[in-house]
Amino acid sequence: MNNYEKLINILREIFQIDQADLDFGIYRIMNQKREEINEFLEYKLLPQVKKEILKANLGDAIAIKEELKELEAQLNAAEIDPKKSPKVQRLREELANTQPIERIEEDVFSHLATFFKRYYDKGDFISLRRYKKDTYAIPYEGEEVKLYWANHDQYYIKSSEYLKNYQFKIGDGTRSVRFELVEANTEQNNNKAQNGKERQFRIYEEKPMDVVNGDLHIYFTYLPSEKKAKREELNKTAFDTLKTALPTDWTTDLLQKVPTKTNADRTLLEKHINDFTARNTFDYFIHKDLGNFLRRELDFYIKNDVLYIDDIDTTDTKIFIRQLAKIKALKIIAHKVIAFLEQLENFQKRLWLKKKFVVATNYCITLNKIPESYHQEIAQNEAQWTEWEQLFAISELPKDLFNGGATSDRMTILKQQAHLVLDTHFFNEDFKYRLLAEFDNLDEQTDGLLINSENFQALELLQERFKSQVDCTYIDPPYNTGNDDFIYKDNFQHSSWMSMLTDRVEISNSLLKEEGTFSMSIDIKELDKSIALLDIIFGEENRKSNITVKRGSVTGAKVINPGVVNLSENVLLYSKRTKEWNPKRAFREKEYDTRYNLFIQNFEKGYTEWSFCSVLDAFSKELKIEKSRLRKTLGESYNEKLRDFVINNAERIAQPATLDENSVSQKAIEIKKRSIAEPDKIFYHQRENKNDYYIKKGKLILFYKDRLVKIGTEEVPAERVSDIWDDVLPNDLHNEGGVILRKGKKPEKLIHRVFDIGSENKDLILDYFLGSGTASAVAQKTGRKWIGVDVGDYFRVKSLERMKNTLYGDSSGISQIMGWKGGGFFKYLRLESYEDTLNNLRAVRKQTQQNVLDLNDTFYEEYLLGYMLDTETSESLLTVKDFANPFDYQLHITENNEPKPTTVDMVETFNYLIGLKVATIKSIDGFRVVTGTKRTGERSLVIWRNTAEKDNDALLVFFEKYMAEKEGFEPPQHIYINGDNTIANVQKTGDTWKVYLTEQVFLQQMFDVQDV
Repeated sequence: MNNYEKLINILREIFQIDQADLDFGIYRIMNQKREEINEFLEYKLLPQVKKEILKANLGDAIAIKEELKELEAQLNAAEIDPKKSPKVQRLREELANTQPIERIEEDVFSHLATFFKRYYDKGDFISLRRYKKDTYAIPYEGEEVKLYWANHDQYYIKSSEYLKNYQFKIGDGTRSVRFELVEANTEQNNNKAQNGKERQFRIYEEKPMDVVNGDLHIYFTYLPSEKKAKREELNKTAFDTLKTALPTDWTTDLLQKVPTKTNADRTLLEKHINDFTARNTFDYFIHKDLGNFLRRELDFYIKNDVLYIDDIDTTDTKIFIRQLAKIKALKIIAHKVIAFLEQLENFQKRLWLKKKFVVATNYCITLNKIPESYHQEIAQNEAQWTEWEQLFAISELPKDLFNGGATSDRMTILKQQAHLVLDTHFFNEDFKYRLLAEFDNLDEQTDGLLINSENFQALELLQERFKSQVDCTYIDPPYNTGNDDFIYKDNFQHSSWMSMLTDRVEISNSLLKEEGTFSMSIDIKELDKSIALLDIIFGEENRKSNITVKRGSVTGAKVINPGVVNLSENVLLYSKRTKEWNPKRAFREKEYDTRYNLFIQNFEKGYTEWSFCSVLDAFSKELKIEKSRLRKTLGESYNEKLRDFVINNAERIAQPATLDENSVSQKAIEIKKRSIAEPDKIFYHQRENKNDYYIKKGKLILFYKDRLVKIGTEEVPAERVSDIWDDVLPNDLHNEGGVILRKGKKPEKLIHRVFDIGSENKDLILDYFLGSGTASAVAQKTGRKWIGVDVGDYFRVKSLERMKNTLYGDSSGISQIMGWKGGGFFKYLRLESYEDTLNNLRAVRKQTQQNVLDLNDTFYEEYLLGYMLDTETSESLLTVKDFANPFDYQLHITENNEPKPTTVDMVETFNYLIGLKVATIKSIDGFRVVTGTKRTGERSLVIWRNTAEKDNDALLVFFEKYMAEKEGFEPPQHIYINGDNTIANVQKTGDTWKVYLTEQVFLQQMFDVQDV
């Protein structure tokens, strides 16, 4: 393979047109353009190398040969030895130094191939600036300490969802095919490269498939491989293994043809094998500034690898010009390739940063917040009752409440079970909006917000609504231990993780109040890198604590580990701004302090008559057990009962303490002296805004009641928390919240402690690695507002289900401490994913556009390299015409790896785009009307309509009626209406409101993207 062919293959790979069988995401678009791009590369772009070389007149070897031949003939005819001719010698030397055009071309092609291959690594451009062999250079700006990693300038894109759960339906949609990794091997090796070996998907030959509960399960491994093979070869092996072993009743559907231009015989099974393996092999990152990065690196490469300063020969003009011409050709072609790559990367970046649509909005509300007028409809909703049976076992309620499911019995249950959790998902839109109309200050009344989304996308959408609103952020990201669910690129485990974490913490930081607190759980694997990263984001001066959390005991399997047994995790604590930081005084419960050993027997009398005995004497007397037999009689309950006795009698229990004369008033010193002189008396000293003094024998009497702190609903002996937590062990953790999450679940007591440091009642909590929902459950039980985000396929059966259990009155975790009985109201959303955005793209070139391109090759080249993707996909993104009927705008949203037409919630999406805190949302006369206040303070009114049903005249009638009915209310300052209208014309004298076209604001806000 010559250098030209090598370069062509590299560019095909880089331009992502070598994946002809992939029909998802950006690959679908690039495959539509495959033939055109190939033609441009081979017949228009690379031939320009020769043109640039010819311009320098460097390939004139034939002319020199002819001149030399003629001169030698003349000299021979004159009987002069040509070897003695200076001119002959010069021409021969010049001929020797003249390279054929083909050789110079190959040299340029070789450098182009080397350059692009050097920085490109399986779908991504990595910052590997090679200074010389095995030595790399990094950008340095004079920092005292420089933290740098390979993907620092890229967005981490890849989620683990496809790897964990790839499923598609066949036939009539009643049967599913699931691709799964063999669990034992996956856990043991955790999908990571070992000793330079690369992870690869292979069919699990020991058991390639199985039918389980009517679904076909196909098993793969994803392990470091001894024998490296191309993905296409491994996929073919998998397909060949499966097609001969498929159960008969699965063959027809899975082997049906779904052809592509390059593979007319491709089957449905082949398509899904290719998609499954590709989704976990490509597109891990998007570069934040690829064009400038590659142009900078090209200059570095040319200076370091092409233009050797010591070899520049300025004495021979031809040689010097040849060097410069080669560099010029190299730069011209490289810059054009870079321009195309920049277009491709910026196109993907724009779609990554684009605010994502809300594709589903629902509410969970306990029945005590719902008017009884809705009970009849609720009683007749079978889907809702089925969930209640599954979650809360309502059939096991007392029989006098439930007799066979008759509506009348259900009505009784609804009245008596105040904390049954209604999910609007099970009801139609009409019911949902009638119910929501019952609430004024809707957002204020909701306790929390649950979002099913990739966390970066969710944080992007929340920016306008919650900027500087969060009091306390807590996250529990994947620890990247090699045994969790974090999927990373081969040889870039730490770098992938750091890029993932950095972008998400940085974008979430804008949501945090200036006085807010950030906290993160982590373990030793990434502890050092986490501290370094957070120091950069928040500033080292804002690092407040590295808390060590004991998470187990030295028992079981852990004791066989070599060296020290690791029982700890860490919680890193940062303020956003040290000067504004407002931490709370957090406490932990402690044992009875036995120094408080005096018991006031007649406390109800005046202090002058108090008499004392020991606490144990009083304890013995109350239980009517001899003091010497207390421990033996009470056994293991001794400490607990003594503690309860002390707490219940805390105002009677005391200890004498030294009164420091250096820190008290002169009056107190005088009383102390008098008490020493009269030891049988108790002296009293009243103090303003402080505990009063009781002094006897020169000693201050300290009362145990002053050492009690209210934790939850109880007052208990407590002390300030330190940076070592050994009292939040994960006891019975698997049962907390009524859901099980195999990895990473945190005890509610731990999260409660974190929240107590950074927030208090009514404060807003944010957790964007929500997992099983511990943070949202703790926030709900402790009276805090909350936002929880998780992308997991387990969202509905983990995060959402746990919150339903919480509202119903879950008794696990901190429920007893907080006296939690249930009740509440929260909203949950599902967002469009980045993959959904890509999969809805369609590239269409209109004939009028093609006609223009055909007229001018230069314009065509500029268009192809710089504008094609944005121009030709614009119609498949949101446009003004889509607002004509905003209630019917649909996208194909992937569920279980099958795209389904899904109606987007334009109303809810817009609320977040403008940062609206919703007061009311109602359907009135065919209009959807939303009122609220923007984060920036403007009272706002948003009116939505189907313009085909509600034209401008109907809008005017509705608007004037609506405003008239609101006589006396504070009018909106901003009014948003979709579709052309003349509402501004009905303004009266004194009106100050301003009308905006919803579509203009919507499009601007959705695509107003900025790098993080």
